This record gives sequence, structure tokens and C-alpha cells, in this order.
Amino acid sequence: MKALKHDKLFTASTYTRFDSINGLHPLKKAVPEGFVDYAARIRPNGQVFYFNFDLARDMGLIPAEHPNELSNELKKAILRTFSLQIINEWDIEHGITYPSKDMKPHAYMATRYLQIQHPNKQGKTSGDGRSIWNGYFKGRNAWWDVSSCGTGATCLSPATAIEGRFFKTGAKDVSYGTGLADLDGGISSALMSDIFHRNGIATERNLCVIAYPDRSAVIVRAGKNLLRPAHLFLWLKQNRHHELKAAVDYYIERQVKNKEFPNFEHAHQAYDHLTQFICEKFAKAAAFFEMEYIFCWMDWDGDNILSDAGIIDYGSVRQFGLFHSEYRYDDVDKYSTSINEQRKHARYTVQTYLQIVEFIKTGHKSNIKLFNHHETLVKFDQIFEQHKDYMLLYKMGFEPKLIEYFLADDIRVEWAREFRQVYRYFEKAKAKRGKYRINDGITWDAIFCLRDMLRELPKRYLNGEHMLSHKDFIEILLSDYASNRDIAHYRKRKEKTRQFQTLYWQIVSIAADLLNKEEKAVLIAMSKRSELINRHDRITGDGLIHATERLMRSQKNLSNKELHNLFLDFVEQQVLVPEYFKKVDPHQHVRSTAAKKVLQGMLKVVKSHREGI
Repeated sequence: MKALKHDKLFTASTYTRFDSINGLHPLKKAVPEGFVDYAARIRPNGQVFYFNFDLARDMGLIPAEHPNELSNELKKAILRTFSLQIINEWDIEHGITYPSKDMKPHAYMATRYLQIQHPNKQGKTSGDGRSIWNGYFKGRNAWWDVSSCGTGATCLSPATAIEGRFFKTGAKDVSYGTGLADLDGGISSALMSDIFHRNGIATERNLCVIAYPDRSAVIVRAGKNLLRPAHLFLWLKQNRHHELKAAVDYYIERQVKNKEFPNFEHAHQAYDHLTQFICEKFAKAAAFFEMEYIFCWMDWDGDNILSDAGIIDYGSVRQFGLFHSEYRYDDVDKYSTSINEQRKHARYTVQTYLQIVEFIKTGHKSNIKLFNHHETLVKFDQIFEQHKDYMLLYKMGFEPKLIEYFLADDIRVEWAREFRQVYRYFEKAKAKRGKYRINDGITWDAIFCLRDMLRELPKRYLNGEHMLSHKDFIEILLSDYASNRDIAHYRKRKEKTRQFQTLYWQIVSIAADLLNKEEKAVLIAMSKRSELINRHDRITGDGLIHATERLMRSQKNLSNKELHNLFLDFVEQQVLVPEYFKKVDPHQHVRSTAAKKVLQGMLKVVKSHREGI
């Protein structure tokens, strides 16, 4: 391969910062029993499929002026740092050894945390089953955690706990115990996490994806604090006060270092601040997920989400096109929670933190039911409802400052709540077909697309239609899931059609008064914003799967630079936040005919799956 012109500018010394990500991590000292250490070796035959230059620059891993191109020295730095496989218990039992030149100097930790898939419900056997923490990186403005998925089978996998034996990395005959990650999963998580990040959704971010000839991958993830609630919950379940306090203190210390928390004079102030932080983050996240149709499997174990309610582990994360509220993920031996149940589990997470803080403060662990009516949970309920109000007004096309002003008055809030109720009525409408099985679970189809209504309604009103007929209204809402039986024009639905539009106009009128503008001017502004926010071909989980397949089939014909630009263009096509484009000018990065063809194909499948799971 011809050397890049930048190779002479960015030599091996440019990438020495990668060497500090070497298995060492302050959590090891803070909570010595919170992990299992593994020796690791460099795994051969790895190829850098994707590297997130923007994230690497944010972290300070590469210079700010570094181009979006993989120099030979950068590839070497990525592979020596992240192309790893652990030496696990099976290897040791079978006397497997590797040349010392292939071994890394430090051990890497697989962290312990609570996990619902395990027979033991106290976290004594569970944690990172196929992941390690590569270490941490002290960047320009923050401390970053870095972890990798697909680095080998650990003793903390559900398979080891269930069968009582260790597994060879890559074993084909076991579920939840192979230790490897799939390349398609790595690509889709890289795409989706970057889409979510650019849309302002809290999430871990994918730093790179390393591909291997057998289509397995190592997926490298970074975040300013990758601790999950589950990292704390196991010590609570085991009644281990010392370890629980150490883990919580470590979390707070990291938050202070990253300026997410202020400095506190007394520890009790920090603990109280923690509960309020968790309350706000989880209430807003649960509201956002419900309003944006994001399925993130929250449950009592606190496993599938970060401690700031950021999204982690995209294997079971889905973004729906419609309000498919009955979808449940089939996790081998049980079904997941549903979108409607996420609020309940987010609230329970906050309740568990209240229990944790009292346990730390007093040394006494109270029954969690005693916190059922705690004032913090009352606050959770308030924030949850307020954020749903905010989200609906935002989706209608109003700007954030106007929304805050609108919701500052109780009477105006009542109008928003009433509109929310009728909006939810249409969202919840389901197909007569009922529940049925799909590839990864069960579902019950929604039949109406409210995003289409919010996008099209201001246009219709601006064209002179003050009140749509029931027939026209339903035609806009109708999805491909609806049969003739599903769209019967019965009396109640006709009443809801009128109510929806009456309340919509009422909110537009209030906004016009607040802005001292005519209703037409307000509708024009709403229409422009709503066109982007409620984009017709918004990505779904199914769309992402098929777009990833298109990308994988085509990657051999693309250079690294073309591949990176393709990622950027595809991701920016899915940024639905007008405020983002006030800071970033949208422009096309893809130039070659081959790359444009791949991008068009990816966008085509997104469009064809826009209403799905």
C-alpha cells in the first residue's frame, strides 16, 4: 500500500499517548475485589476497520490537527494497544503459552457487576464476560475510561456460571461464553453510538473497530466514566459496606476530576448530590427514551446503562420507527422489559441509590421498600413528566428557549399535558393482528406514525387547511403495518382527530402570543425545524442492521479514507437536532463514485425500514 503523505509528518512519536492505555486503572486500587485480572497478548491478523478520529481528538489521543487518515504508524499504535486477547482460565488449564514478545506487560481487568442473566443474583459470579478494561487516559480536559469487547472468554460470563466450567475463547457450542464479538455488531454500534452522540444523547462512544479474518472483532469503547449502576449494586446485594463505600467514593472522585460534580467539604454532601444527580439523569433519560422510541433494556440489576443514564452495549439497543410498545427482546432464557416499563426501572434505580447512600452513611441496610415514597422519587416523577412535555413541544418544532418559557406557567403546562394525552392515544393504537414472534423477540405492531403528522401538519395548515378531515388526518398517520381492519373510522377516533388538531392550534396560538408574532410566522418556523426533527427516513434497529450489511459487503472496494468519510456522511444524515447544525456546517465528505453508491444504498434501506423495530 502506498504510504500516505502524512506519514512523514506524523511519526511513531506522535502516537506515544496510546502507550499509557496499558491495563493500569485506578479502580483496581480503589476496589481490589471488584475485578478479575487477565494477562493478555497481541492478537495477530487484526485490521483497523474503523477509527473515530473526532473522539480521538476530543480525548487528546491524537493531535488536534491530525487528518482523518490512517497513517501506517497510527495503525500500528491502534493494533498494539487494542488488538488483544486474554489468557483465560481455559488456556491455563490446558497449558497454552505464547511467546513473551506477544505478551503485554500489565494485566487487564474484567470488572465485576450485577447481571440478571446469572443464577446468582448478588453479583458473585457476574461481570465482563467478554470484555476487558484497557485502562484510562488523562486527556486535555477529562479522564477517560477505555474498554474493549470481544477480547476473550472470562470467568464472569453467564456460561461459566451456569455450566460450572471454563471455556475456550471462540468456542462454538455455548451461548454467552465464546468471548468474541461480531464484526457486524461492532460496525452497527460504531454507527449508532455516533448518531446518538451527535444528537445529544448520553452514550459510550466507539473509538475503533478491529476486524479479523473470521469476521470477529474487537470493539473499543470510551467514556469519561464507564461505571454502571451494576458496579455498585453487587456490593449492596452482598451487604458489603466497605466495598460499596469504596466504589461509590471512587465514582464521585472521578466525577469531581471531570468537573461533572463540584468539590464537597463533607462526604455526606457528595452522597446527597449523587442521589439528586442520578434522579435527574434517569428521569430525563426514561422520558427521552419513551418519547423517542428508544429501547434500552433497563432492569433492576443496573447492567445495561451507565451511571449517568448513558447508553452502553448496543447489542440490545433499538430505535423504533413507531411506538412499538409491546416489543420485548428475547435474551435466551427470558424476555426483556418493554419501552413502557423503562420508567419503572429507571425509578427503581434511583430508589436503589437512595438505599445505597443510607447504607453508606449509617452502616445499616434498610429494606428498599422503605424508600417507596421518598421525596427524591416524587421529584423523579415530576422531572419525568416535565421532560415528556418538553420533548413533545420540541418535536412539534419549537425552539428550546420558547419551550422553557411555555412550560413556566401551570396553565400552559395543562394545555401541553392534554395534547400529550391525545398524542399518546394515537401512538398506542395497535394492529388487530396482535402479538407475534420476530427474529430477536416478540412484538405487536403500532399502526400510526406520529412523526409524520408533526412533520406534515404545519405544511398543510400553511397551505390554507385550518382543520383536516378525519380521512386526510388518518392518511398522514397511516403506517405500512395498518390493515383495513385497523383503520376503521369509528366515532371515538374521529373525536380524537378533532381534539388533536384543536389542541395543536391552541398551543400554536399560545406560542404566537408569547413571541408576539402571527400564527403563520410561528408555523413557518415550526415547519422548518420539524422537517429535520421528524425526518422521514429516520434510522431504526432494522434499518441499521441492513445498512451495516451493505457497508460490510462494500468495504473491500473502499480506501480507509473513503470508509471514514462514508461513516461521517451516514451519521450526519441521521442528526435530527437543528441546534447541531448551528455549530457544524453540513457537508458531504464522500466523493468517489463507489463510496457514493454505497451511501445511497445504505440510505435506501434505512428508508425502507423507517417504521420498523
